[in-house]
Amino acid sequence: MEQARLPRRDRVAIYAALVGVTVLSWAYLIRMAADMDMSGMDMPMDMSSMAHEGLQIKPWASADFAYMFLMWAVMMVGMMVPTAIPMTLIYAAVARKAAGQGTPLAPSAVFISGYIAMWTIFSAGATIAQWGLDQAALLSPMMVSNSPIFGASLLIVAGLYQMTPAKNACLDHCRSPAHFISGHWRPGTRGAFLMGLEHGAFCLGCCWALMGLLFFGGVMNLLWIAGITVFVLIEKVLPFGGQGGRIAGAVMIICGLTVLSQT
Repeated sequence: MEQARLPRRDRVAIYAALVGVTVLSWAYLIRMAADMDMSGMDMPMDMSSMAHEGLQIKPWASADFAYMFLMWAVMMVGMMVPTAIPMTLIYAAVARKAAGQGTPLAPSAVFISGYIAMWTIFSAGATIAQWGLDQAALLSPMMVSNSPIFGASLLIVAGLYQMTPAKNACLDHCRSPAHFISGHWRPGTRGAFLMGLEHGAFCLGCCWALMGLLFFGGVMNLLWIAGITVFVLIEKVLPFGGQGGRIAGAVMIICGLTVLSQT
């Protein structure tokens, strides 16, 4: 597909929209974390159904599950939407060129909505995983691993995955927006949504193990969340991102083995 160019005002509009969504998501997370600190609990609402009382753990209510799903969904928007900006700019440039040739395409919002939809699906899975870990008494009330073996396993799995061909293949798609658009192009509104969904799938394939580390450092630890966000952005955008990711993977493995050796 021939390289298309996007006027400056369109680039500014896309940056403003995606950065605005990201800021709103982070504002929600910061507010939630502040409410948690003030209440001295892991939730600003009554989450007694999740409280640990010795070895007795009460089941979640439907409201608890909905609240946690919302938290994960907003968190994923805040973490992952910034990394989709390069791909969205390429899509917008192609869409603008097509419109100029009399074949208008779906707006960029449709593409990014597909991307967010994939991470929303992941959020549902993460919520279920958190429920299972909570019921197995592997998480503290602050949503941090309270098992050294479990925490070490998260580090080792994430580190090993950084070295796999699957990780590298997904990362290559994320690091090459123009190549992805040309190789996965679909026309129409449905096509734009599916392209965003597919890009989200590659992004998920690249980052799922890193997201598991949220259970190691704290699901609502804002510094930990920000650190993973920056790491993912570096992997996707900077020239040395791929090599840096493999080096970081080796560090994760070493840290995991160190934790295991101290148990």
